[in-house]
Amino acid sequence: MPYDVTGRLHEIFDEQQVSDKFRKLEFVLEVQDGQFPQQIKLQLTQDKTALIAPYKVGDEVKVTFDLRGRGFNKEGKMLYFTNLEAWRIEGGAGGGSSYGGGQQQQAAPRPAAPQQNQNPGLRAQPTAQPIAGDDDNDLPF
Repeated sequence: MPYDVTGRLHEIFDEQQVSDKFRKLEFVLEVQDGQFPQQIKLQLTQDKTALIAPYKVGDEVKVTFDLRGRGFNKEGKMLYFTNLEAWRIEGGAGGGSSYGGGQQQQAAPRPAAPQQNQNPGLRAQPTAQPIAGDDDNDLPF
């Protein structure tokens, strides 16, 4: 199930060759959400790592991604991890890079994937209202 997020590129890490058959590139997107900006780490994998090349830190971009998770057994204990798997990056309004004349860089069309979870609650829109009602609380969490 695809999701979109728009923000400014905060950091772009070096590409990592994780194994003979797997490589990834992680980046951080700063997203305004109420009083405190959120810094969201996403990843590009395999041939998609090149999608970020036209952009630089500070550019506003729109990222389309899938939510991925997996569990694994480590020494008899189940551990879980979640990844935000980016597959499209587009220059945002008023942002973008000067690379390629400001053209947008996109992934090739995605093959249709079976819809496994039709839970509409997963698409809840973020709210600009503070979570806590305590106005003098200046902690970001």
